[in-house]
Amino acid sequence: MAVELAFETETDGVVVRVTPSFLEAESAPAQDRYVWAYKVEIENRTDQALKLVTRHWRITDCEGRVQEVNGEGVVGQTPDIAPGERFEYTSGAPLSAPSGVMHGSYRFTEPDGGVVEAEIPMFPLDSPYDLRTPN
Repeated sequence: MAVELAFETETDGVVVRVTPSFLEAESAPAQDRYVWAYKVEIENRTDQALKLVTRHWRITDCEGRVQEVNGEGVVGQTPDIAPGERFEYTSGAPLSAPSGVMHGSYRFTEPDGGVVEAEIPMFPLDSPYDLRTPN
């Protein structure tokens, strides 16, 4: 049974926690297709409501190829997160290499017009098909 690890960071009172998992059933290593799911939990520890308006992801595979993903909200939503509340969602990332890393940021707006840029922690996308070993 695989152990799922969570990766967490806090930026200006916004906690972002990510738990990645390799999706064996959706992957096809013979066709260079490796798929991960990642669960994200965003916790608002500020004293203001926050609206998640944009996301930015940087995905780098073990071959050094980089994908940049920018867009409005997450999974088709621009959620409002009240002080002390959390928002969770699950998404996925396919790669053509057996491992990589992801990180990024979310932009939130506050009711008074302020903006919060919250970091998404770097986390690994490791599959059992990456046969490289450290020196």
